[in-house]
Amino acid sequence: MERADRDRVVQRLAAAGCLAPDAEADELIQAAAGDPGVLYELVDRRSQGEPIAWLTGEVTFGGVRLAIAPGVYLPRPQTEPLALRAATLLPHGGLAVDLCTGAGAVAAVLTAAVPTARVVATELDPGAALCARGNGVEVFEGFLDEPLPRALAHRVDVITAVVPYVPTDSIRLLPRDVRVFEPRLALDGGADGTELLAEVVRRSPRWLRPAGWLLLELGGDQAEPIGRLLSEAGYGEADVMVDGEGDVRAIAAPFAEGR
Repeated sequence: MERADRDRVVQRLAAAGCLAPDAEADELIQAAAGDPGVLYELVDRRSQGEPIAWLTGEVTFGGVRLAIAPGVYLPRPQTEPLALRAATLLPHGGLAVDLCTGAGAVAAVLTAAVPTARVVATELDPGAALCARGNGVEVFEGFLDEPLPRALAHRVDVITAVVPYVPTDSIRLLPRDVRVFEPRLALDGGADGTELLAEVVRRSPRWLRPAGWLLLELGGDQAEPIGRLLSEAGYGEADVMVDGEGDVRAIAAPFAEGR
């Protein structure tokens, strides 16, 4: 592609409000594989706010390259510390469960980090489940833990869950691209955003072995009420995970021995 043509792509993406127009231009040009018509369509869709990962068909998460399909919830960079922390807690030959796996991002990171472990996942959306399987994840389709094989009860070392946790009334405050394009099923966590978080806490003890870990992504002021529920459900002291700016991103807690 001529430099002038690339510059026009960059300019159009910048005019549309893309925060990294140079990098995105290069990704779209590569995805178009030399076809000007395809490139025009991709740039047009990106200019309207469609996630670039849906256009390029891939995203890197936690050092793992994943295939991503249009309509599937995009794994966020802020979820990477949860996945990497979970990987440190998963023993060799262990067993991990990733609830609401989406494209299988967290499960894929766990598999890459501990290849001797068995990592299984659940997903309600058939399209996302198909995408996760394409990323090498063993997926059971259904709501939260309901489709898991009963044989896994009390054997799991680590449970991770990135469930919807945005309060219903706060969805309107999300960036336009997220509101317009990403599935509401993957965002809406109910009135205060904790409905599914609380449900995971209630259901998780039936799966974890003593001293197994539960890691939940959450935000805002949700750590305090979820921390109380964890204690009531038999978990030990919870660790609230924050990002570099001090924003709450996740909570991790061990299931107490003998409870």
